[in-house]
Amino acid sequence: MAPKSQKKDFEVNRKVNELSLLWEVSTALGRSMNIRDVVGPVLNALAEQMGMTRGMLTLLNRKTGEIYIEAAHGLSEIQRKRGKYQVGEGIIGTVVKKGKPVVIPHISDEPLFLDRTGSRKNLQKTDISFICVPIKIGTEVIGTLSADRLFDESISLKEDVRLLSIIASMVAQAVRLRQEAQEEREILIQENLRLQSALKDRFRPSNITGKSKGMQEVYKLIAQVSKSNATVIIRGESGTGKELIANAIHYNSLRASKPLIKVNCAALPETVLESELFGHEKGAFTGATSERKGRFELAAGGTIFLDEVGDLPPTVQIRLLRVLQEREFERVGSAKTTKIDVRIIAATNRNLEKLMKEGKFREDMYYRLNVFPVYVPPLRERKTDILLLADFFVERFANINNKTIRRICTHAIDMLMSYHWPGNVRELENCIERAVLMCNEGVIYGYHLPPTLQTSAYTGTIPYGTLQSELDRMERDIIMDALKTSRGNMSQAAKILGTTERIVGLRVDKHKIDTKKLST
Repeated sequence: MAPKSQKKDFEVNRKVNELSLLWEVSTALGRSMNIRDVVGPVLNALAEQMGMTRGMLTLLNRKTGEIYIEAAHGLSEIQRKRGKYQVGEGIIGTVVKKGKPVVIPHISDEPLFLDRTGSRKNLQKTDISFICVPIKIGTEVIGTLSADRLFDESISLKEDVRLLSIIASMVAQAVRLRQEAQEEREILIQENLRLQSALKDRFRPSNITGKSKGMQEVYKLIAQVSKSNATVIIRGESGTGKELIANAIHYNSLRASKPLIKVNCAALPETVLESELFGHEKGAFTGATSERKGRFELAAGGTIFLDEVGDLPPTVQIRLLRVLQEREFERVGSAKTTKIDVRIIAATNRNLEKLMKEGKFREDMYYRLNVFPVYVPPLRERKTDILLLADFFVERFANINNKTIRRICTHAIDMLMSYHWPGNVRELENCIERAVLMCNEGVIYGYHLPPTLQTSAYTGTIPYGTLQSELDRMERDIIMDALKTSRGNMSQAAKILGTTERIVGLRVDKHKIDTKKLST
């Protein structure tokens, strides 16, 4: 009778422990559906009620197919991070693939048991049993719940499987929510990295076209100042690419992940400029129906780019001076001081020294901005960059407009190189865009360029004369292009032009073209 009584008592105790365990799991789920809040108490309860020595909850990343340990009991952080599997790999991968529980009485007898965590390498594996059950939503396996326990012939591992399966079904919804949150987080991280990389690729100094001595000096200054928090002022004529320099400094700085807020000081009227820069309180002035943050607050932690700073009115200069000195300001209509952490990059095409003498630009403002000046040379001082920029713009606008432009002809190159470019890079960009739109031959010729580049006053070329002289000039350009392509070979040039070698030879003699110079 004693053995039966003991067996009955054992069964009663087991049922009580099981109910207690399920109660703890349901209570944890009642408090939160966040798996991180639930899984700790669940695994601890399994350890206490089942005699579990180690336990793991794994999740399947549906995008990568990787199975990783989300939470564990009895494993160190290093061991937990080691536990990564592919679907079908090892016991855990097999359970995810087939969606059925697996029971191993002795892990030493199972070749599929990988022990990737390394948590059992110093233990007697013949004494360890392993149970792993799938976590499912409908028929889809989203993870596993597994446990180690010391082998005991008197304990039914089937009962452990049944209990683990019940708990797995209870936590399945919480696991699904965690799985989806983790996948969304990974997508956001990857998208953020992609966008940051795209921004850096777009604005990194190596993508500012130009190899002239003047631009090499600009690159050197960008590299020196980018990693600091120093105030930068970019000087140069309109259209030289000052905003591109500001972008390069910001996106190569330690603030690259923070916002870059741009303000064109010349584009905003004085009446709204203060509100735009510093924000305003509700009712601060007529039309201020709600509180509004200014550009400085929006740039918190990042960079604010003040373009055309030389056009700031004196009243705004006074307020901006305090921001430059103290990094603090008040919104319009507020007495509360706001502290900010922001880097300031300014740009101007104005002669600030002359403006100071005329009393239009504050001297103290000038010295606060002029911490690290960067001078961008005009295009007429960097002639060697004209062809690089022209090729860059040809390729860009050809792609935008779905055109195939192979090159720029010799005469057009001469025109580009002879022009003085008062509008700098911006004017060159506009000229090339127009040329690409007008070109249907695959080659940009001189007549595709704007009229301003085709007059003798701007290009130094021969003034337009008679119809015959213009036809002769165009004929010479076409033959020169064909000979350049064939490296001075008249036979090949004739094939390109669809004529005979004899005719090409006559035209070469007529226009006194030296083919030997074109053969190298």
